[in-house]
Amino acid sequence: MHSTRAIGDYYLHSNIFGSHFQSQQAVAPVSLLGDIQRYDMKKMILTVLSLFALQGCNRIDSLLWQPKMTPKQWCESMPCVELFSSGLTLTQPTSTLLIYFLGGLWLWVGWRFSRTGNGQKSRRWWAIAMTLGGFAAIAAGTSYQAFGFELKCADREFCTWTSWWEIAYLALQMCSVNAMLAGVAYACTTGPMRRLMLAYAAMTTVVYCSVTAIGTLLPNKFMISFEMLVLFSTPALTTCFVINGWRYFEHKTNKDKVLLGAWGIMFGTNVLYFAYLLLGYTQTLWSKGFWFSANDVLHVLMLVWVWYVGTAVVRVLDDADPQSVATNISL
Repeated sequence: MHSTRAIGDYYLHSNIFGSHFQSQQAVAPVSLLGDIQRYDMKKMILTVLSLFALQGCNRIDSLLWQPKMTPKQWCESMPCVELFSSGLTLTQPTSTLLIYFLGGLWLWVGWRFSRTGNGQKSRRWWAIAMTLGGFAAIAAGTSYQAFGFELKCADREFCTWTSWWEIAYLALQMCSVNAMLAGVAYACTTGPMRRLMLAYAAMTTVVYCSVTAIGTLLPNKFMISFEMLVLFSTPALTTCFVINGWRYFEHKTNKDKVLLGAWGIMFGTNVLYFAYLLLGYTQTLWSKGFWFSANDVLHVLMLVWVWYVGTAVVRVLDDADPQSVATNISL
């Protein structure tokens, strides 16, 4: 009904203003119908996406800890304190301070890269990477540590397994890793090799975010887990390690030596984190009244890594010189 009226109005308008519009009468109604159809299609797509998003919000709440954990058991398994008589429960106070400090350090390093960018694309991408990593750390700390009880246990019979803060952390961290890969591509490669790395970074970002989105809709624990993040990010970090390792072995450049040190610290951090986690030291220490979790191990070692990036990598990083073929990797 709306379409017919719009077309009728068009013809009335054409007749009033005379023959000047005669040549457009056959085309404009078709164009107008097309515009209306595109508008209706856009509304339909947005409506469907909104329904999917709302459905996903509900579905991740159906993922519970296994075995099921009550709010009381949650606070027996880790430190919980009331926050300044506000009625809010703060989880893992010392871990909260540690992760928020780490997030702030990421942001500071990102600012350092951006402040000294000098038009260098490699530095711009590392600034993006460190900034995204900082926001990722803050999002993670909000749900895994600080307000985990409030987000996943408060007013519930059983605690949920994850929250949207954690989903945001996973997506931001993956984007951060691929921004680092883009930074290394500009710093250490040229030609087709650089384009291949940039395409891979873009592709894996889209694929991972899609997997995460699907994981929230199904819902599926593994698809929105830290382990899935590690599976997706490891190839990018390994590629950086191999490129800088090969360049340093062949040419002994200082830039590659420093970057190689960054990847070495990163891999060592993950090995120690998983070792501490699998050996169960968190529970052993907590049974004796001392809290130092596997995440704390990860965050302490990541403080070392971020500080190294902010004091060593920031000094040597620059774009690869296209003329210096000998020290650049290209296909």
